[in-house]
Amino acid sequence: MRVLLLGGTAEGRALAQALHPQVDIVSSLAGRVPDPALPVGPVRIGGFGGVDGLRRWLRDERIDAVVDATHPFAATMTAHAAQVCRELRLPHLVLARPAWDPGAATVVASDRAAAEEVARQGYARVFLTTGRSAVGAFADSDAWFLIRAVTAPDDDRLPRRRTLLLSRGPYRYEDELRLMADHRIDALVTKNSGGEMTRGKLDAAASLRIPVVMVARPPLPDWVRAVGTVEEAARWVSGLTSNSNAGN
Repeated sequence: MRVLLLGGTAEGRALAQALHPQVDIVSSLAGRVPDPALPVGPVRIGGFGGVDGLRRWLRDERIDAVVDATHPFAATMTAHAAQVCRELRLPHLVLARPAWDPGAATVVASDRAAAEEVARQGYARVFLTTGRSAVGAFADSDAWFLIRAVTAPDDDRLPRRRTLLLSRGPYRYEDELRLMADHRIDALVTKNSGGEMTRGKLDAAASLRIPVVMVARPPLPDWVRAVGTVEEAARWVSGLTSNSNAGN
C-alpha cells in the first residue's frame, strides 16, 4: 500500500516518523518556505497543478490512500484532495490539529474582516501573526504592525508603518510575553491555527489583557473524515495497511 501524506506541518512530520519505514509513504510539501523542515522518507516539493494535476499524479504514482496533514488554512489544497479522492474512491483522512478556544477573542471570517476590525477599534500597535499571504489585507492600515512571518512578504503588500520579524516557531509563553510588552502591543491578530507550538501568544495576550482578533478556520468539506491527533491518523493508516495485507 502506498500513501500520499500532504504535509508541511509538525503533525505531518510526526506522522511520517510514526509510519516509517513500515508504510510506503511519500510526503508532499508546498514549497513556499525556504529550507523547510523535512520529514523522514521520500519527499516531493511543489504544487500538483490543480485538481487535474493531482488526479494525474495520484494515478501515475499508484497511490492507495491520502492523508491531508496540511496547515488548517491550506483550504485550496484540502479542497482539491477531498474532491479528487472522492472521485477516485481513495481512502482519505484529514489530520486537523484541534482549534483554539477563542475565548474572549473577536472572531472574524477573513483577513480583510480582521483589518476592518483593527480600524474600527482604533488599535495603534498590532502584533500581526497571520502569515505572509495575509499581510496584504492590512496594507492600507494607519496602525503600526509588528509582523511575524517565516518568510518575508512582498514589500508592496506591507503596511507603511511596520517592523518585520522573521522567525519560525515554536514560541514560548515567556518570550511572547516579553515581545508584546517590549513593543507596547495593544492588539493581537492571529489565525485559529490551533496546536501548542504557537499558542503562547494567546496566553501572553491574556496575561497582558491585550484584545485578540482571531480569523476563523475555513470549514472542511462535509464528507471528509477528520482526526485531531497523530496517533489517530497512524492507527487509521495502519488499519488500511492491515486490511490490504489481509487481502493479498
